[in-house]
Amino acid sequence: SEPLPWPSVSAQAASLLEEAADLLVLHRDFAAAVERCEAGCDSLGPGTGPGPDPDAESSAEVKCSLCVVGIQALAEMNRWREVLSWVLQYYHVPEHLPPKVLELCILLYSKVREPQVMLEVGSSWLRDQTNKGLPEYGSLLELYLLHVLLPLGRFERAEELVRGCDVFDSEQQLAFLRTICESRCHWTQQEEVPSAAEEQQDASTETVLGALSQKLLTMLTLLRRALRSMSSHFYLLPYKKMLLATFLLYLVVVRLDPASPTSLPFIYKLVQLFRQAWAVVFSPIHRRPIED
Repeated sequence: SEPLPWPSVSAQAASLLEEAADLLVLHRDFAAAVERCEAGCDSLGPGTGPGPDPDAESSAEVKCSLCVVGIQALAEMNRWREVLSWVLQYYHVPEHLPPKVLELCILLYSKVREPQVMLEVGSSWLRDQTNKGLPEYGSLLELYLLHVLLPLGRFERAEELVRGCDVFDSEQQLAFLRTICESRCHWTQQEEVPSAAEEQQDASTETVLGALSQKLLTMLTLLRRALRSMSSHFYLLPYKKMLLATFLLYLVVVRLDPASPTSLPFIYKLVQLFRQAWAVVFSPIHRRPIED
């Protein structure tokens, strides 16, 4: 079969565009809207770029509108990660993206806080000599600066674009350079604030650790004094009884939490058992005989 002439193809794509718009706005059927947009772009074919031919120009406008509706439908389905690859399958290279499609992509990825996705795409589009002659070039350059370069901290690249752009006059260049300088200062302040907060947190952590270390040393000192005062009595005890007393002391001091209500009965039982063991161990039989 022979290929359809341009007017028939454009009419078919325009019909699909109308269906896709109705599905997007009226019926909220986003998946079906994307399908209609894909069918319309496929019907137009790859050779629908702007040019002197009015039919080709009309087809390019329809294709651009189909992509705009498709981008909105993908975003509504939270499939914004697929937007750039979905668009490039119909325009193949970033330089051929229509200004409206590029603008929508920059705004979309800026809104979802992923401006780095458009970093190379926007740079390639702005470097193209054909795109520099478009009336939308200045507004897209401004959009690229404010929503891609500055949020990513690419200040030197932003200054180079502003100084090398013939679209901006001297006043506009000064205004953009002032905006870049303010953004750089704000970026620097944001980097310094977390550093100060981290230093304050480290200082507070060191203070807490120092206090805990001091308390631990105090507890160990008291425990050493207690053991030293009891050592004069323990050396007369049999080995098994001394081991039992040490185990009881370990359970009371280390293993149990005296502040816990569930541990109070068990501590009371251990104390009673310790008193009984103490009475048995230090009975008159085991005491040191009194020397004359």
